[in-house]
Amino acid sequence: MTLQECYAALEGSYDEVLGRLRSDRLIQKFVLKFLDDGSYQLLCDSLNNGSHDEAFRAAHTIKGMCQNLAFTKLEHSSTALTETLRSGNVSADDPMVAQVAKDYAQTVDAIRTFQTANGL
Repeated sequence: MTLQECYAALEGSYDEVLGRLRSDRLIQKFVLKFLDDGSYQLLCDSLNNGSHDEAFRAAHTIKGMCQNLAFTKLEHSSTALTETLRSGNVSADDPMVAQVAKDYAQTVDAIRTFQTANGL
């Protein structure tokens, strides 16, 4: 699997990230680092614990990483969740949370498939 195929699988924009980072080596480095980021787990834990401020920070971090890496689909759902958290509380069973979970899983699955296919 190539980086372009990985981006297609996660519904991102390879051309956009290539324009920003300028090399496959850098793109690969930061795409793989996404797997180690704890923001998604923090988001889930914060929503389950009712910690609105922490949930907002986690969603905002996810949104920012997705913007920088051009993970378009996850960027859109995490942006919607961030804006809703900015203006009020969101429960763990909110449909927006479910959409972020689905998009996050799709993104992570694509990256792990890329990682495995390339022996990384």
